Amino acid sequence: MDHIAIDLGGRKSRICVRNAQGLVVDEQWWVTNRLGDYLKKRAVSRVVLETSAEAFAVADLATQLGHEAVVVPATLVRSLGVGARRVKTDKKDAQALSKASCAMDLPSVHVPSKQSREWKALCSSRECLVTTRTKLINHVRGLLRTRVSQIRSGEVTTFARRVREKLLSSAEALPMAVERELSLIEQLNRYIAAADKELATITAQEPRCRNAMTVPGIGPVTALRFVAAVDEVSRFHGAHALQSYLGLTPGEESSSMRERRTSITKAGSPVVRWLLVQAAWCALRTRRNDPMVQWALEVAHRRGPQVAAVALSRKLAGILYAVLRDGTTYQSSRGAQAA
Repeated sequence: MDHIAIDLGGRKSRICVRNAQGLVVDEQWWVTNRLGDYLKKRAVSRVVLETSAEAFAVADLATQLGHEAVVVPATLVRSLGVGARRVKTDKKDAQALSKASCAMDLPSVHVPSKQSREWKALCSSRECLVTTRTKLINHVRGLLRTRVSQIRSGEVTTFARRVREKLLSSAEALPMAVERELSLIEQLNRYIAAADKELATITAQEPRCRNAMTVPGIGPVTALRFVAAVDEVSRFHGAHALQSYLGLTPGEESSSMRERRTSITKAGSPVVRWLLVQAAWCALRTRRNDPMVQWALEVAHRRGPQVAAVALSRKLAGILYAVLRDGTTYQSSRGAQAA
């Protein structure tokens, strides 16, 4: 079997092919969006890629053409010779990956399904809109502070209207710069509402999301993000493996006779971890009689609310794992037995 290493680039990619004996049989540049034409001409081979924006799409293409696709983690490629001696070129990187593939079975990251990638793209698009709206609102608030002016509290969707009412009722006119930002905030409100509607439609049709939303604190955005991140629940051998994958387990710095536990590792997706912590805060506020939340309140009494929220987010990840694994809904009685 040949080993085809591809150092992916936005426009062009560098290809290095070695045979089973480790000899280079082909090296060339190829247009990235036409890599399928090259892979069609090759016999069944192992295609080695480094994690990048294009890696999963190319891995899918290679698998469809009958090849074995391996997506090597970016944290590992340094130890394989990529960028050795502070010399990093596309040609040398492709040669190093193909050489390593001939010498050993390289570990591959999980290649998420196309559906999972589409859901992640939808969620990240919505998050970009929300972040932009938040920056604009904060900027307008800063401008109002320079005028020693404050607006009445209310929902974010009515922010532009409340600002206009405040400024138009004063002696000063509404500045054009502020009006442009308010118009953009209103437009973003419409786009975010449309994205929320699309997310609600998807979660209503997806059984895994519906089951996940029966867990206290879990809404459509968190459910879809979690399901997209897990993708195939069978790839985790237990709830602790998933919690570790999401970076919600304590770290450790031990050496010789010294043993030291650190804060959570914060590995994996920061967005999913943040959403689970926010879901934990939501459950602490709204479902205080739930056995799972009562357990977290006991932790808060001993360790403080911040530690309790993180501990509850870790428990939520374990419960969501069981919900996806068994295809069931949340049962508070099982949480009471665990507590």
